[in-house]
Amino acid sequence: MCGLTGFWRPGGFEGPRAEADLAAMTDALRHRGPDDRGLWLDPAAGIALGHRRLAIVDLSPAGHQPMPSASGRRVLAFNGEIYNHLALRDALAREGAAPAWRGRSDTETLLACIEAWGLERALREAAGMFAFALWDRAARRLFLARDRLGEKPLYYGWHGDTLLFGSELKALTAHPGFRREVDRGAVALLLRHHCIPAPHSIWRGIAKLAPGAWIAPSPAERDAAPQPYWSLREVAEAGQHAPFDGGPEAASRALETVLGDAVEAQMAADVPLGALLSGGIDSSSIVALMQQRATRPVRTFSIGFDARDHDESAHAAAVARHLRTEHTELRMRAADVLDWVPRMPTIYDEPFADSSQLPTALVMALARRHVTVALSGDGGDELFAGYNRHALAPRLWRLLGPLPAPLRRALGAGLLAVPPARWDRLAAPLARAVHQVHPGDKLHKLGRRLRQACSVDDLYVALRTEWEDAADVAGAAPPPTLLERREDWPRLVDPVSRMMALDALTYLPDDILAKVDRSAMAASLETRAPFLDPAVVAFAWRLPPRLRFAGGQGKAVLRRMLRRHVPATLIDRPKMGFRVPLDAWLRGELRAWAADLLAPEALRAAGLIDPAPVDALWRRHLSGACDAASRLWPVLMLQAWCRQERIGR
Repeated sequence: MCGLTGFWRPGGFEGPRAEADLAAMTDALRHRGPDDRGLWLDPAAGIALGHRRLAIVDLSPAGHQPMPSASGRRVLAFNGEIYNHLALRDALAREGAAPAWRGRSDTETLLACIEAWGLERALREAAGMFAFALWDRAARRLFLARDRLGEKPLYYGWHGDTLLFGSELKALTAHPGFRREVDRGAVALLLRHHCIPAPHSIWRGIAKLAPGAWIAPSPAERDAAPQPYWSLREVAEAGQHAPFDGGPEAASRALETVLGDAVEAQMAADVPLGALLSGGIDSSSIVALMQQRATRPVRTFSIGFDARDHDESAHAAAVARHLRTEHTELRMRAADVLDWVPRMPTIYDEPFADSSQLPTALVMALARRHVTVALSGDGGDELFAGYNRHALAPRLWRLLGPLPAPLRRALGAGLLAVPPARWDRLAAPLARAVHQVHPGDKLHKLGRRLRQACSVDDLYVALRTEWEDAADVAGAAPPPTLLERREDWPRLVDPVSRMMALDALTYLPDDILAKVDRSAMAASLETRAPFLDPAVVAFAWRLPPRLRFAGGQGKAVLRRMLRRHVPATLIDRPKMGFRVPLDAWLRGELRAWAADLLAPEALRAAGLIDPAPVDALWRRHLSGACDAASRLWPVLMLQAWCRQERIGR
């Protein structure tokens, strides 16, 4: 795990000045790689590559980057891990294409594969998480690439005659040629989705490279589209046409084999290793399979809250006791939040508003005190139908779809007329039926959007949207995302399968994986996600709906597998997610901080948000008339970021 950055000025540059610029960009990523720094420049070609290293495999100087290939033709700055790199070395040896190896690093393996097979085949053969910049000295071409599902980030864009690129935006902004212009459309996306989806970023002219793609930027074709080398849509559609034909037990056994292989591959490290354990099905499955393969108790880490409704730490501790892991727990109090909230703009580098970013950052810092690598259960919800909306949306539409549109609109108004806290009490039986812990907030969101829903797909998009009037609040229309471009949706018959695929294509890389990468890297911790192994992903998409749901619950096959390792009483409970009591904190310990950022004069000073609707919503939240925390949080994160970046000052 590392950080990479650099720039390319095709006309060439002056060496000493460029080296100073590259050093500043690279040093901005020190947290991503505290173990080593590397700079490589070719002034005549105008290329500069910088690298910060977190040494995980082959801790020797043989893993130093940027790394030249054996032939000297190519130079690579690589961030991530190739889990099957030893198998790739064997394949090169069988073909007689292996170089005289200088060390044991997967970076050297990837370079050798590119030299022997070319970029496209090397990308298809590599199983891992990565982003990299590759310079071809003979062709004078730069290639940027990103892993299949978007575990590792990569930003890039032309500013003047210079292409800037890097693992985080703070590296790009360190270059003296960077133009600091906020993309107002990205602000609207933040309000709508709590994150800024690829290919957009908060800065105009800077894009995120799409997962599963590579690009060869060219000054002659600045708008050239990235080239995909892998497609989740194709994997999902292929799985639908070749479904797993066994029963639940056979499927759970097959899953244990393929997931166990991925876990074993991702346990390879030359540094201390552990796992993040929430006590939910996904992380418990990973820890169970790790413990099965480990020679000593696995180190596990969890976080708890003083607010009981948001606390899963007791479940995590119970799973840890049963599996006999070496478990460490951190209690999160409101005082901890006050300490960590101001750090969010620095950690996430552009406005990011998934409130679980707070406990995520804390648990990563906790784990890093003891280990350098931690496995996680990320990806399980998207692959095995684990989100509440996967069960809720189809059931609701079966009830509401037959109603005339005027009646649906009236029903939406009725839902909004009842405060969320009261809905929590009134809707308790429905909540238990659909495994929703706090239905009030969801019912209010449903009420706001029900008047627009004409299909189950509309309902899904509504549940994925916060500020439906984001364009008015931000003063700019959000650019269309995949959620709006339905002609590009995977062609899947089952509506839940469509939801899962869209979650994996959007929510997973843009929110979940971005959150995990930034918070882990801020602590210099490498995280790995076995569920995102290509073989696991392909298997999961072969499961027909009858094997995903059982007894009204998703993750049926995964639950069945886990019950062979953990008693059902420890895992069969409603999904909570990594939620925090944000509504109460904004009325309590965080009130003064929030009031300062949301003051109309502060909003006007930043110049990105209309103060009127925000002020009205803030007042209603403080009065208890509604829980507006999920809509206020993106505004707060934007305002905090603006202050850090001195926007409007």
